[in-house]
Amino acid sequence: MAHEPKPWTEELWESADGLYRAVLDHPFLRGLTDGSLPREAFLHFVHQDAHYLREYARALAVCAAKAPTEDDVRALADDAVGAIAAEQTMHAEFVAALAGAGTGVESGSGSGSGSGGPADPGVLPSTQAYTSYLLATVHGGSFAEGLAAVLPCYWIYARVGERLLAASSPDPLYARWIAAYGDEAFQSVVRRVLALADRVGEELSAAERARGVRHFRATARYEWMFWDAAWRGETWPV
Repeated sequence: MAHEPKPWTEELWESADGLYRAVLDHPFLRGLTDGSLPREAFLHFVHQDAHYLREYARALAVCAAKAPTEDDVRALADDAVGAIAAEQTMHAEFVAALAGAGTGVESGSGSGSGSGGPADPGVLPSTQAYTSYLLATVHGGSFAEGLAAVLPCYWIYARVGERLLAASSPDPLYARWIAAYGDEAFQSVVRRVLALADRVGEELSAAERARGVRHFRATARYEWMFWDAAWRGETWPV
C-alpha cells in the first residue's frame, strides 16, 4: 500500500516552525504585548505595511486568476479587495492615533490616500524585497507556488494574533492591532485558505510540493524581516 503523504499545510508549517517561534520571540512583538514598543517603531511598521498590502493585493489577484475553481477565484479576489480595504481604513486610523500621541506624525499623513504623507519614508528595503519576491513568484510560478508564497502572511498573522489575543496589551493602540488578527473573522478566512492549500496539495507531485515549501519558507523569513525592519528603524543605506 502506498504511503499517504501528510497534508500539505502540515508539511509547510513544519518547514517554518522555527521561524514562527523566532517571530514570537522578536522584541517587536514582545513590545506589542507588554506595551513597551516605541511608537516610532510601530509607525514604521504601519507605513511599510500599507505599502506592502498594496502589492500583496496584486499578488492575491494573480493567484485568483490562476485558481482552480470559480469559488476559489471569488474568494481570493475578495481577499485582494480586503487587503486594500485594510490599507485604507485600519492603517489610516493608526496613523491618526499616532499623530494624536505626539510621535511627530502629521494628522494628514495617513497612508490610505496612496501618497503616504510627509512622515512616510516610502518603500524601504525589506518591504521592496518581500513584495518583489511575492510578485515574481505568483507571476512566474504555478498556482500552488503562488499560494505557498502568499500563505505565510495569512497564517503567521493568524497564529500571532491568536497567541497574543489572550494577553492583549496594556496599550490600547497595540491591543486594537492584536484584536484585528486574533478575532474569529480573520481566523475563519485563514482556515478557508489552508483548506484550499490542502486540497491543491493532494494533486501535487513531490517536486511541486517541495517547490512550494521553498517559497513558503522564503516568505516566512520575510515576515520576520518585516517586523525586524520596523524594530531597527530600517532605512536605505545609501
